[in-house]
Amino acid sequence: MLSHLFKLIWNKKRHHTLLMVEIWVSFLVLFGVMSLISYNFKNYVEPIGFEYENVWALDLNKNQDTTAIADKLHIILQKIRSYPEVEAASRMSSNSPFSFNTSNGSINYKKTSVHGDYYDADDAFIHTLGIKPILGTWFSQSDVVAKFKPVVINQQAKEGLFGEINPIGKIIGDNQKVVGVIGNFKAKGEFSDNRPCIFNLIDDKYIFNKVLIKVKPGTDANFEAKLTKEIASVAKEWTTEVSYLTDQRQNQHNLALVPVIVFLIITVFLLVNVAMGLFGILNLNIAKRREEIGVRRAMGATAGNIKIQFVGEMWVIATFGVLIGILFAVQFPLLNVFNIEASIYWMAIGLSIVVLYGIVTLCAYHPSRQAANIQPAMALHEQ
Repeated sequence: MLSHLFKLIWNKKRHHTLLMVEIWVSFLVLFGVMSLISYNFKNYVEPIGFEYENVWALDLNKNQDTTAIADKLHIILQKIRSYPEVEAASRMSSNSPFSFNTSNGSINYKKTSVHGDYYDADDAFIHTLGIKPILGTWFSQSDVVAKFKPVVINQQAKEGLFGEINPIGKIIGDNQKVVGVIGNFKAKGEFSDNRPCIFNLIDDKYIFNKVLIKVKPGTDANFEAKLTKEIASVAKEWTTEVSYLTDQRQNQHNLALVPVIVFLIITVFLLVNVAMGLFGILNLNIAKRREEIGVRRAMGATAGNIKIQFVGEMWVIATFGVLIGILFAVQFPLLNVFNIEASIYWMAIGLSIVVLYGIVTLCAYHPSRQAANIQPAMALHEQ
């Protein structure tokens, strides 16, 4: 049966070459989209590592003011923490969670180095975002005067620098002592990868422009207006902007999903064209091969045999296109393209094969069913 299908396809190789090329191109496009979807899905199911509900980001713009900045910041922070609506408030660098600001570089331990994100924060940071260390502790303000600068790293940095070794107490980078390790910290949202990161303790002299505020559930815009008004009374030349981490998270999600949606639309359009081509070719083949079908039915072929023949032909044609596509696709996991885990690419290859063969089967089923319903006497009489 299989040799017969190959012979039929070979006899019409020019007719089927274009269709094989379309399937090959469709497989490559589908592989790209499935890789993107698999990558985002894998990231999404991993814990984000912190709490963002009821957390506000307060941006302080000092404009042209240069007078007693540190004193004003200290007063503002004390006022924020004094409100009953505020559960915790933390100073940090401008690259707060879900923001579009970044600060990154190398994190070094002896001869080992990883590239990660740098954050500056105070001792209230873990209370504001509900972070729990998995090793050691978070630093405290009393650590400012310590001989070594206290830092906290995440699990990714720990694995990259130390492997299975306990990092607590180890000296890394520029005279920095690891005092704690946290789990995941995906600052750009669930769809981002879990990058290595390091947290530095800021002292009272640190000139910050970002405050994260964890408010009690149900706190509304009335408190926001009261808060900005209170800050304006302390620093009249400053401007204050309040944003919600939930809104910033949604912005990051939209940014991550836009390329997926665009490529998905292109892929659907391409697959619809391939499906129409398959459907048209099969209908044309059936119209031209009614005598062949009639002879096969007269010789004892069942309706099921006819269905299998036409569906099998499309499967063989699809297999040629898919095999060529796989030869290109396997280069991505083998060469570690884009520094993405090989499992993502293998999953994308598998999903692409399943989807493509599913489309081929659906497009071939109805025409093959029509062919199976052809009566041998009628087909031979027409000839």
